[in-house]
Amino acid sequence: MNKKIAVLGSSDQNAGLSNSKKIAVLGGGAWGTALGCMAAQKNHQVVLYARDQATVDDINHNHTNRRYLGDILLHHKLCATTNAAEALRDADTVLAVIPAQSMAAALQNLKSLIPGQCPVVLCAKGIERSTGRLMSQIIADILPDHPIAALSGPSFASDVARGLPTAVTIACKNLAIADNLAAQFSGSTFRCYSTDDLTGVEIGGALKNVVAVAAGATIGKGLGASAQAALVTRAFAELRRIAVAFGGRPETLMGLSGLGDLMLSCSSPQSRNYSYGLALGRGASLEGLLLAEGVATAPIIAEICAERQIYAPVITTIAALLNGSITIDAAVAGLLSRPLKNED
Repeated sequence: MNKKIAVLGSSDQNAGLSNSKKIAVLGGGAWGTALGCMAAQKNHQVVLYARDQATVDDINHNHTNRRYLGDILLHHKLCATTNAAEALRDADTVLAVIPAQSMAAALQNLKSLIPGQCPVVLCAKGIERSTGRLMSQIIADILPDHPIAALSGPSFASDVARGLPTAVTIACKNLAIADNLAAQFSGSTFRCYSTDDLTGVEIGGALKNVVAVAAGATIGKGLGASAQAALVTRAFAELRRIAVAFGGRPETLMGLSGLGDLMLSCSSPQSRNYSYGLALGRGASLEGLLLAEGVATAPIIAEICAERQIYAPVITTIAALLNGSITIDAAVAGLLSRPLKNED
């Protein structure tokens, strides 16, 4: 059956042909596939690496990834393979779209295949549960000769795959590289802002997942939109304090990778973390729910806050709620009974 391929943004199709790069996407889930479509729209040669042969066949033969993105029609230039060496050979940029808790092991296995000094853009949000380190800190040890960047911001995979307007942040400690990557991926429907505050961007992306679980739980429990707004606002103040403690800049959290991502993730069931929280608040079964990275991040960030004496009562309460040591009612009562203070 013939399928209609939607070519979004004709200017993208003709712009930058001489600047075409080979982009290797590591990860065949919804976000990896969506970012692959975005890069293909920019006329880059995109090869996506996935371990699942059925997913690879679906992308190559049907221009869909039904397992993760339903019937959304993918860009016809997006190619997929189960051969990591094929995907990474001569790559100019690598998009590492691997779950945060699996990122280190995956890149350790693939590091010999990644071309020398090729930028590696981390597209997962989280803090390593076993060490408390940010993704960039871990990967810098594994790939010491490669520029490490992070892509983060308010973006649902289905929106990006459909070519709907989206804006994100790309961070790298080398601002010139961040600028270059932003230009490499920005198009008519996908806009990238650059920054050298890699730490601030990573903190915003990782911790918004934790807050989104709590936001969903608040609504699931029937506590109302006012309670949800209060919780998210006070948690946001804590995110800024935590970012500073890690060496990030508080103003970074006011941007797309902080406030922007928080707004999106705390307001829509499309967010896995928000959906997990909804089920938690309703007392529904959590079995079979999609990966919610905030569940893994909450205990380690609460532990770090305690060790470094970072004032973060909301984050600490969320972690206690997720490990089952308190109920939602007790969590709310505890937060509301804290000593009165000036708003910061």
